[in-house]
Parts: sequence; structure tokens; C-alpha cells
Amino acid sequence: MMELFGDPNVWLPFTFAALMGLSILIYVVLDGFDLGVGLLMPLADANEKDRLVASIGPFWDANETWLILAIGILLVAFPSAHGIILTALYLPVFLMLLGLILRGVSFEFRAKAPAKQKGFWNIAFFAGSLLASLSQGFMLGMYIMGLSWTWAHVAFASLTAVFLTVGYSAIGAAWLILKTDGALQARAVGWAKDGIWGLVLGIGAISLATQFVSTRIFDKWFDWPAMLYLSPLPILSGALVAYLWWKLRRLPMDGDRYAWTPFAATMALFTLSFSGMAYSFYPYVVPERLTIYESASAPESLIIILTGTLFVLPTILGYTALSYYIFRGKATELRYD
Repeated sequence: MMELFGDPNVWLPFTFAALMGLSILIYVVLDGFDLGVGLLMPLADANEKDRLVASIGPFWDANETWLILAIGILLVAFPSAHGIILTALYLPVFLMLLGLILRGVSFEFRAKAPAKQKGFWNIAFFAGSLLASLSQGFMLGMYIMGLSWTWAHVAFASLTAVFLTVGYSAIGAAWLILKTDGALQARAVGWAKDGIWGLVLGIGAISLATQFVSTRIFDKWFDWPAMLYLSPLPILSGALVAYLWWKLRRLPMDGDRYAWTPFAATMALFTLSFSGMAYSFYPYVVPERLTIYESASAPESLIIILTGTLFVLPTILGYTALSYYIFRGKATELRYD
């Protein structure tokens, strides 16, 4: 422990890996729900589509800041790993960016275009959400498989793409339960009930596959007493799934009580899953090929970057928290005038 915090060649890479992991987790949860809302667009009628967009209107653009921060940290703190990862995932990264651009364009144009063109931009918003979600799931699967392109790995990554997309739709539905009321809220409960099983299957598939990627990861989970220390992760995950299903069967409740609980439980489930994966791959930033210590920039560079991060990160956290506080409560009509 003293070595971890005494040697800058150790604690600096660890600090930046933790910051990058935190940024990715926040992005997955925050942009995950607004991607999920976009995925639910075809299930809503014309009036409900406006409520769906209004529920994420004040947040979606800021949510993507966390993706930029995570990629920026990877670039400046672990440049050699950045080159390997982005080279291996060039195509899905390109498709993800294309989807995010399409979402941003359609989000703005659907509110300003003539009424007869609004349907086209609604479809474009869904298509952008779908493309971005599938791309992120595919990248996750390829990362777990070690970034090597084989037919088996591509098949697993394709399966992961579908599961993550369904998982995003589940957290999107949970967000709508929190931000809407009436008939739309009741429909969102039904969407969440359907989506939760895809989320569970995805977490199960990724968890099982991760154990067999390497003997190192398998031993980290199944050696004694590691099994004892790690047992709360699967136990808590199972309890959260059971609680989420039990709560969804009782919503909506009079007075909108506990409408926040499905979203909180889904966030916790994502966090536990991410924590398990981070534990599995540490200290590798490129699975089984390059550790955070081998790929880190020079300590002198990291100190300068860390100084800037100490100003930037609180600012991002601050305006994110402020936006969610200001626009708390139920979603209302989205206006641009």
C-alpha cells in the first residue's frame, strides 16, 4: 500500500486509470439512459415522442462530455494503449460517432422542421440511438475478447451489442418512470419490465465470458479467499434484479411514490457490473497485453495533466449536478423560444 502512494510511477497511472474508469461509468449510466429513451421512440405515439425528447432535452448534450473526458484521459495518460485500442476498434468507433452525430442533428431538427418532416427526424433520432448503442456494445465485447478479430470474437461482440442496447432501453424506461406521469409512465413501466431481462442476460453473458478470457482472470475470481471477498458483487446484483422486478410490478403508485427507485436500482446494477469488470482486467488497459503502468506517460507529464484535471473534473461534476437540480421534476413541454 505504501508503494502505491509513494512511487509516482505507480500511483499516477493508478489515479488516471481510476479517473478514466469513473468517467466511463458515469457516461454509461447518464448517456445510457438518454440513448435508451431514443431507442424507445418507435414504441411511443406522436404526443409521447415529444415527452420522451423533453425528458432528456436538458441533459443529453452534457452527458456526452464524460465520453470525451474518458477518451481524452486515455489519449494523454496512456498514449500507447490509446493507439492499440482505437486502431483495433476503428470501425465501431466511427459508427458510434456517426450515430451520436445523427442523434444531435435529428434532436435539433425535429423541433424546427415542418410538421410533415417531423416523422423523418424521429426515425433518424431512433436510428442514431440504435447505431450508437450497438457500436458501444460491440466495442465492449471486442475489448473483453482481447481486441482480436476472429469470427468467434465478432459473434460474441455482436451478442454483447444486442444485450447492451436492450440494457440501455431498460435504463431509459426507468428514467421515463422517474420523469413522466400518467399513461406514459404506466407504459414506461411495461417497457422496463421487458428490458430488464435483456439487461440480466447481458450481464450474465459478459460475466461468464470474462472469467474464461484468461486463467489470470479466472484465478482472480475463484481462488480462495478471493471468492469470499467478491461474493457480495453477485449477491447484491441478484438482489437488485429481484427488487427491481418486485418494484416494477407495483408501479405506478398513488402520489408517484417510489418512481425514482427503478432508475436508482438500474444505476446500481450497472455500477456493480462495471466494478466487477474493472476488477477482472486490472492492471491491464489492453487486455492481457499492456498494463496501465507499462503504457502510462512520463510522471512529469502526468503531474501536469493531473493539475489540470483537478480543475476540470469538479467543473464538469458541478454543472452536471446543477443541470439535474435545475431541471428536476417531471418533464414538461420542450420549447426553443
